[in-house]
Amino acid sequence: MGSANALKGRLIKKPSYLLTGTLLFLLIPAAAGCRLPGLEVRDPSPLPCLEESSRSSLGKAVSALSEGREGKSGIYSLENPRRAFAARILLAEKAELTLDLQYFIWRRDKTGILLLEALRQAGERGVRVRLLLDDLGTNGLDRELAALNSHPNIEVRLFNPFAYRRFKWIGFFTDFHRANRRMHNKSFTADNSVAIVGGRNVGDDYFGAGDGLMWIDLDVLVAGPAATDTAGDFALYWDSRSAWPAGKVLPAPGEGDLKELSRMASELKSGPGAEEFLESVESSEFIEELILDKLDMEWAPARIVSDDPAKGVGEAEPEGLLLAQLEEVIGLPSENLCLISPYFVPTREGAAAFSGISEEGVRVRILTNSLAATNFLSVHAGYARSRRKLLEAGVELYEKRPVQITRERQEPGPIAGSVTSLHAKTFAVDCKRVFVGSLNFNPRSVNLDTELGLVIESPRLAEKIQEAFDSIIPANSYRVDLDKRGRLFWTGTTRGRASKYRREPGAGFLKRIGACLLSYLPVEWVL
Repeated sequence: MGSANALKGRLIKKPSYLLTGTLLFLLIPAAAGCRLPGLEVRDPSPLPCLEESSRSSLGKAVSALSEGREGKSGIYSLENPRRAFAARILLAEKAELTLDLQYFIWRRDKTGILLLEALRQAGERGVRVRLLLDDLGTNGLDRELAALNSHPNIEVRLFNPFAYRRFKWIGFFTDFHRANRRMHNKSFTADNSVAIVGGRNVGDDYFGAGDGLMWIDLDVLVAGPAATDTAGDFALYWDSRSAWPAGKVLPAPGEGDLKELSRMASELKSGPGAEEFLESVESSEFIEELILDKLDMEWAPARIVSDDPAKGVGEAEPEGLLLAQLEEVIGLPSENLCLISPYFVPTREGAAAFSGISEEGVRVRILTNSLAATNFLSVHAGYARSRRKLLEAGVELYEKRPVQITRERQEPGPIAGSVTSLHAKTFAVDCKRVFVGSLNFNPRSVNLDTELGLVIESPRLAEKIQEAFDSIIPANSYRVDLDKRGRLFWTGTTRGRASKYRREPGAGFLKRIGACLLSYLPVEWVL
């Protein structure tokens, strides 16, 4: 098993700061005076209190459901993107005490504004709302976030924010060490009793709300001990040295900005295409079904794993990182490993580790994005460098095909194939344990960004992922293999007809050339 230990090793190369230093020298005059204020002493966040949570409708329901299920959490898979949006809206509406939200990207679009309005309405009911967002993913939202933060029951904090608001990228040159470290976590917790954990950010492309291309993603609704642990993990990030109060960073809100948020939300609800989408929210009843014990939840031991938030300032100890916790909780696979990762960049060390596991008799199957489906050519270039070594060791590789979504088509599940690009992050080990969360298998997730996930001891859920690799994934992906001469080729099935490709299928000439050129650049450490 020695080869598998390489998964724990350092996956990044020492960066060269020559170019960064030159650009920094040129940009310092432009960024003069744009510095973040110091973090004043903040009151520590109260830890989740089960006694307090049991006073709410959600808390009472979860407490009743947990009787006779000591040590287990209820798990409900949110595969359909519209139901995933509905779950968030319904939890915001049902919360009576607290709402704690933590996201990497929050878009200023239909779903983003509607969820912000749901938080405002919760605050109006007296719910204590805390919203922690990575500042890299809040473009265009300064006005709305400042308005929310002005509400007496709502507080907004920004993770590793940028002092210069108009051109945030300047921060990468003036404060690169901090700005390059992002919070990739995604969680939504109501009354410390029910949470949503997974890979989805907040935006139309994550919730099937637009007419364009969408993401394939996966969340789980969690009730019980693991939800309370999610709230506790949120508190650690909320109090971390990377979380700035929005009032210290954002411009002061206008007097009517909160009303403007409500007006925007009302306008979006009556806008074109909104009726069909919102109907899926209004027709969803699974929060009530949860309360009435009519929801088909999987009750199983589950544990939250996450990076120490000190990773946001580059000071986390190795034992505080998510990968170390995963090895402790899951161990090493002995029979099979099914991995789904949209941004899969194993690096030389990681490829050796996966290869070593495969050569020891473990069946390793991996799904990632194809060149045609990816939105980051550099990431695909980093993955492509490891492809041959993995295949030579017996690892089975699948690359997700892009498919255009249409209104006529039923909304997809996490790997059903109706959307453009893979975004779900999950894996199953030995048909016993499942991970669902924000972690990608790439150097950025391992070394730079903070991550969060849930480990579930559930053969039933693990078998569902394995079954997907047996049927759904091959039908909606290209399988990559080596011929007798060691050359790569791809096979895929379209409308029942099998096709074989010698070049990256579905990708045009310029995209293939671009990925090839990027593969020569020493940027793997930031991918």
